Amino acid sequence: MLNNLTGWHFLIILVIVLLLFGAPKLPGLARSLGQSMKIFKNEIKSDKDETDLAPHADGSTKAAGPSDPTTKS
Repeated sequence: MLNNLTGWHFLIILVIVLLLFGAPKLPGLARSLGQSMKIFKNEIKSDKDETDLAPHADGSTKAAGPSDPTTKS
């Protein structure tokens, strides 16, 4: 989909964005986008940490699997 885009295409898209939002609003727009991405990444990271530390059925917080890696199933 993006294989056929050239520098001219990006320039035209930039001009359209400038016309829609105006030059003074672009830094604020970029700042809010960056903050949103930071919050999103932190939430994903905290969600992942919570699932790693969630207690299992036996009450332990270890990862699933045999407790002794030398035993075979």
